[in-house]
Amino acid sequence: MSEQSFLSKTLTDTVLTRRSFLKWSAALGGTAALAGGLKFGLKAAEAAAENYAGEGAWVSAACWHNCGGRCINKVQVLDGVVIRQKTDDTHPDDPLFPQQRSCARGRSQRHQVFGVDRLKYPMKRKNWEPGGGKKELRGRDEWVRISWDEALDHVASEFKRIQGKYGNEGFLTPSWGTSRLLCAFGGNISCWGMVSSGAWPDIQNLMTGRTTGSNDRLDIAANTKLIVLWGTNSIWSKGTHQTYFLLQAKRNGAKIISVDPFYNDTAQALADEWIPVRPSTDAALLVGMAYHMIKNNLQDQEFLDKYTVGFDHDHMPEGADPRENFKDYVLGTYDGVPKTPEWASEICGTDPDIIRHFAQEVAGVKPMLFSSAAAAARTYLGEQYCQAFMTVGWMTGNVGIPGGAVSNGLFGGKTLVKAGSVGVESIENPLGASEFNVVSPNRVVWDEVWDAILTGEYTTGLNKKAPLNVQALVYFYDAASYPSIQGAGNGLNQMPNLNKGIEAHRKVEFVVTTDIVLSTRSKYADIVLPATTPWEKPGYLTELSGGEALAYYQHVAEPFYEAKDENWINRELAKRLGLDPDLVDAVPLKQQLYNQLAGAQVIKKNGVDYEPLLTITQADIDKLGAEGTPQTGRISYQEFEEAGVYQVPRAKNDKFGMVTNDAFRADPEANPLKTATGKLEIHCQPLADKILSHGWTTTDPIPQYHPPFQGYEDTYSDWGKKIKGKYPLQLYTIHYARRAHSVFDNIPQLREAFPEEFMMNSLDAKARGVKNGDIVLITSPYGKVIRPAYVTDRMMPGVTTLGEGAWVEKDEASGIDKAGATNSLCGTTPSGQGVQPWNTLIVQVEKYEGPIKLEPDAKWPQRVPIKEA
Repeated sequence: MSEQSFLSKTLTDTVLTRRSFLKWSAALGGTAALAGGLKFGLKAAEAAAENYAGEGAWVSAACWHNCGGRCINKVQVLDGVVIRQKTDDTHPDDPLFPQQRSCARGRSQRHQVFGVDRLKYPMKRKNWEPGGGKKELRGRDEWVRISWDEALDHVASEFKRIQGKYGNEGFLTPSWGTSRLLCAFGGNISCWGMVSSGAWPDIQNLMTGRTTGSNDRLDIAANTKLIVLWGTNSIWSKGTHQTYFLLQAKRNGAKIISVDPFYNDTAQALADEWIPVRPSTDAALLVGMAYHMIKNNLQDQEFLDKYTVGFDHDHMPEGADPRENFKDYVLGTYDGVPKTPEWASEICGTDPDIIRHFAQEVAGVKPMLFSSAAAAARTYLGEQYCQAFMTVGWMTGNVGIPGGAVSNGLFGGKTLVKAGSVGVESIENPLGASEFNVVSPNRVVWDEVWDAILTGEYTTGLNKKAPLNVQALVYFYDAASYPSIQGAGNGLNQMPNLNKGIEAHRKVEFVVTTDIVLSTRSKYADIVLPATTPWEKPGYLTELSGGEALAYYQHVAEPFYEAKDENWINRELAKRLGLDPDLVDAVPLKQQLYNQLAGAQVIKKNGVDYEPLLTITQADIDKLGAEGTPQTGRISYQEFEEAGVYQVPRAKNDKFGMVTNDAFRADPEANPLKTATGKLEIHCQPLADKILSHGWTTTDPIPQYHPPFQGYEDTYSDWGKKIKGKYPLQLYTIHYARRAHSVFDNIPQLREAFPEEFMMNSLDAKARGVKNGDIVLITSPYGKVIRPAYVTDRMMPGVTTLGEGAWVEKDEASGIDKAGATNSLCGTTPSGQGVQPWNTLIVQVEKYEGPIKLEPDAKWPQRVPIKEA
């Protein structure tokens, strides 16, 4: 019997149980195989789906991952089974009322939720026993199925043992936030630091008073004449929305310039010019631009004098040294080094004439959007880039005007529709907590976690160290904070220096995770508890498109095999630990959903006030299984449930638009910024003081360029004589189209569509005898990976890149990572305010001719820890 006829018969003639469906439906996703070895292809899947044409209900389904998109996915559900998937089709597409379309990742969500590699049962390592049990086998041990009672008893017993022996300082949660359970149990060591945002947070807080946002997208589309995209590749990193909004500005006549080491897909699709720059040297390029502007009097001096402090010696903050101003630094007045375009070019690799042309263009165009992504700030000494970016942007005067902004981000605007709170109050960590980006006791910066576990001490401030004796790594997520960044390697896989991370996991006495698949963090655990995905929960609300739309992600399917939600897990463990279960499971998931629905607000036509979004009847409350009071809103709950999304329609000249800093621009005295001086601070002593207090690196009060550790200058053994060193190439890590960080890397369809290729320039490849498709060995001071080479002139010479987030597959004999996980190459080098400097890295590349055979990623077997007969 053929594949197609077999499937057609199975679907049409057989009454399927959910479990039997899940077994074969996962295989329908592509190349994954069932335990018995039978494979089904995409064509067979499509043919099978035709049998369900027109049947089943369409449900709005969550795409809950951290890509920045947050789009609409809809699934067709028949008898509790997902048979099709599509994206937003609730209304015709229009720039004023755009559809919330999903990308390839979102459209592959069903292959994650129903994949053959979903965790079905609680498991423990075969050689685990209390206290560790052959800890060196973590990551390569076999897995044994156990019951929930066994698993929970083991976890509770280990928690009690570790607390009794080491105190609560023995627990660390190497993930976002903390665990309600551990807080109720006495607390834990937590992690902190700057991850996605790089060095921007302190710049936002102290230089600008948190006003680095852009204008409303309609204002930019209608009014801007020039858009500078610095380090932006929205087509890959954020899917559809931002690229579509940029397209509207381009259609209205805006010119787009892309600044990036790589002529990326967004630049190819939209940019009129590409300006290459070496990673971690962006500050030098900006300072060189400033020199040309100052020497030719191109800066908006009136704006600088009125709205900023620190540009020149006549406009310094009170108490600052007048010699410590930006203009004199650029001109080399005191250090004798004019920061000319030629000076900048030697560092950043951008031709001096291009630097002059670029400076001339940004200085001569109003209104302009001068927009930076976070990539260039995820570097060592990343603060110096952010300082320089804001300063050069302010030199153009494009602040507080229609169509003009100097922004960390592309589009801003008012929140037009928003969800209510889930209604869960946090539990204070008894070991203490602090501001998100402030170093403090009992909090270890991400970059230092593995070193701290291995060495027994961590940094608590300038010249301050404290002892640390972590013996339990606990990867729990709390349902109150979902959409959880579940599964797929968050934690170990996404933190610097994977090799040390694996060592740390093999050192401690206990590692426990909740997960949906055997991600990297779970692969190196002792006990893994299978968790439900948001598709298997009652539902939740999330904002889309910067707050123009509100998605209602709904219940799709019943829990997969024995998977349980985090609230249930916390509650059962609380009982075993002698805690009040109602403390850790304070608000049931159905009530959390109701609280979000009842508290949802939508802006009124006046553009200022808000009103309830939903009319909710007692029948609706009963249907939701919650407690509440009926209310009146703009639309009915039934309408919202059916559509799965509510979007506020826009119109030209509506009252929902926003120009960032327009009030400050109109009257800076009456509307001061929340900075020390009330103005935009080019000279910012509070920033320099704050960075110094962390104890890793320093930054100047004004923008300056200093060579970063393992930056371009360190590709030379002798910078003066220009003699290349052991690691002659730079590598930076990009967001990759097949993943949202580490999420989705287990999906065969995405692996086939987006192979994990190592990108390098043809000149660098030729010098090493490397051709397109060859397997290359990439070596850094911290580790080695092998990958197929993609040789292209889209990458500037001397620079290489690899998509971040691949699930590490370490060859234990050689130490080589076959998957190309970039954190196998990145080191643990804290910088500034706790920034992880992923994009500051030096490597050597050579053609690989070793014994490891590298099959295409799509052919790799999925991680199925326990195969069923």
